[in-house]
Amino acid sequence: MGISHSTARYAAPIAFLYNFAAQQYGMLSTPNMKNIHDAHLSFFSPQPWFIAAFFFSQQFAQAAYLYKLWRSDPDAKVESERRDARLLGDYAPWFALGNLCIGTWMFFWNGEMLRTSDVFCWINTLTQIYYMAARLPPMDTTSTTSILTHVVNKTFAGIGVLDVLHNTSIAFYQDQSPSTLVRTLTGIGFGLGSAASDWIFGGCLVYDLVAMAVGQSGNWRNLLGAYAVGSAGIVAARNIVR
Repeated sequence: MGISHSTARYAAPIAFLYNFAAQQYGMLSTPNMKNIHDAHLSFFSPQPWFIAAFFFSQQFAQAAYLYKLWRSDPDAKVESERRDARLLGDYAPWFALGNLCIGTWMFFWNGEMLRTSDVFCWINTLTQIYYMAARLPPMDTTSTTSILTHVVNKTFAGIGVLDVLHNTSIAFYQDQSPSTLVRTLTGIGFGLGSAASDWIFGGCLVYDLVAMAVGQSGNWRNLLGAYAVGSAGIVAARNIVR
C-alpha cells in the first residue's frame, strides 16, 4: 500500500480529522457512544472510560506524527532526514486507513449496527498488526521519528485488540457469560501475544486486560485481573532479558 509522499502529507491529516470529528459526533449525539456501550454488554466489555483515556492520549502521539510527516522531506540533503521521511511516508496510508476505519465505525456503532461496525474494527486491527509485524523496521532509539512511528502504530494495534474483542462479543454474544473455552483462549492468546511483544504493544495488551477486568464482575473479573498481572510479567521478562 504505497502512495507518494506529497499525497501522504494530505491524506493522513484528512483521515485524522475525519476520525476526530466522528468521535466528537459519537460523544455529543443522542444516544451517545457510552449510551450504546451501556445498552449492549458482554464478557469482553471494558470500562468505557479506559477507552476514552487511551483515545485522548493517543491523539497527542498522532498529532506529533502528523507534524513530523508534514515537515519531512524525502529529498533532503541529509541521509537521516531522507530515511525519516521514507518511514513516515511508508506508514501514512496505514495510518489513514486506521483513522478512516475507526471514524466510520463510530457511525455504525451509534446506529446500533454492531455487526457492521465490527467489520471496521477487524480491518483496522488486522492491518495495524500486519504493518507492525511485516513492514515496520526495528526501532532506532536515536531517532525520534522511528520511536514515534512505533508508538503510533503499536498503540493503534494494541487498542485495536480490545476494540475487536469488545465489538465482536456484543455483536454476537450479547449478555452472555464467557464459556470455559473463551476463558482458556483469552489466557493463551494474551500470554502468547505478550511473549512476542515489546514494551509498547505489550503494555497495550496489559492495558486491554485491565480495562476489561474493571468492566466485568465476579470470578471473570478476577481472572482477567490475573491475566493482566501475568501478561505484565511476561512482557517485562521478555524485554528485560532481551
